[in-house]
Amino acid sequence: MATNTSKYKFNLKFYEHLGMSLIQKIPQPDAKFDLYFLAYDSPTAMSPKAPWYDRQGILELTHNYGTENDPNYKPANGNSDPGRGFGHVCIAVDNIQAACQRIEDAGY
Repeated sequence: MATNTSKYKFNLKFYEHLGMSLIQKIPQPDAKFDLYFLAYDSPTAMSPKAPWYDRQGILELTHNYGTENDPNYKPANGNSDPGRGFGHVCIAVDNIQAACQRIEDAGY
């Protein structure tokens, strides 16, 4: 799933707001994309400080070079072709109402 790269920095901050950390970035300049791997990294996480490839609950984001300047670019949402089959990401929280309020209060 590709993200809207015109707001890419915003997207990383959003996931950091959720408590995730950028644990690995893999630049692929020859193929014109970068991969970003985010995960929970606190001492209470399922696999804190484990190698980036051996984690529980890793989220992978892709930045396809040039999409930030392409007026016809649309991120894949998983609900239509091409890319049908993946539509959302779920993160478990103790209190959904409080979590939504914190996200909304932060301006997301």
